[in-house]
Amino acid sequence: MPELPDVTVYVELIAAKTIGRKIERVRIASPFVVRSVDPPVRDVEGKMVREIRRIGKRIAIGLDDDLWIVIHLMIAGRFRWLKPGAKIPGRLGLAAFDFENGTLVLTEAGTQRRASITVVRGEGSLADIDRGGVEPLEVDEKTFAEQLARENHTLKRSFTDPTLFSGIGNAYSDEIFHRARVSPIKLTSRLTPDEVTRLYHATRELLTEWTERLRSEAGGEFPAKVTAFHDEMAVHGKYGKPCPVCGSPVQRIRYASNETNYCARCQTEGKLLADRALSRLLKKDWPKSIDEL
Repeated sequence: MPELPDVTVYVELIAAKTIGRKIERVRIASPFVVRSVDPPVRDVEGKMVREIRRIGKRIAIGLDDDLWIVIHLMIAGRFRWLKPGAKIPGRLGLAAFDFENGTLVLTEAGTQRRASITVVRGEGSLADIDRGGVEPLEVDEKTFAEQLARENHTLKRSFTDPTLFSGIGNAYSDEIFHRARVSPIKLTSRLTPDEVTRLYHATRELLTEWTERLRSEAGGEFPAKVTAFHDEMAVHGKYGKPCPVCGSPVQRIRYASNETNYCARCQTEGKLLADRALSRLLKKDWPKSIDEL
């Protein structure tokens, strides 16, 4: 799922192409993508784009008459910028917003249709969509620590909870924990002041670095590929590969469709975290440390 750095770059690119221009036509290829009835999606036609805003992992397009188009990409939703009036891609295309200078197309890979378009009116309706998490790049360390202390959960759950932190998901949380040298399953109530400080700075550094990296790679054009897996990442998606810090093989734990990657030497004092499925299968044979593995 696109997270804060990816969505920020999309916001900048959409803004550069559309602010000050009118939506001439809306074409909906998949009716299920529209999740609102009032105002109807056709009401955005003829309206000028005034503002593009990120709300967590959503993108909000502000128009005349206080109308907002809110788009949630979910896991596989992506944007393309094509020539004016371009045909919507047959298998992947969900919707198209036609402008005089080009067409903003929303696509989604796979068979599950989770991406959504919602049209709302007014700042109040827009605020209702916001899950309430703080912006990790805008808060001071004290506020950051207070958010962590609000609920006694694992770090992984807290960082990916949109009511606590805005825009962080599975991929960048893995990278943050690795840089901060903290276990992803450590309970927030057991964090030391030093660990909180390391997490705060790692969060700001990682999200800023990756936003700048993705912005540079895009080069002012819509990226051809938006993915949660990058060669430059330290642990996310790197199961079995050497940790760039210590050289130990990156480990993983799985729950449902989610996977958490970590380095046992750097983050858990050499201890292997129990994978629910595999550790049940192996029972006593499950290794307890990276050395034993």
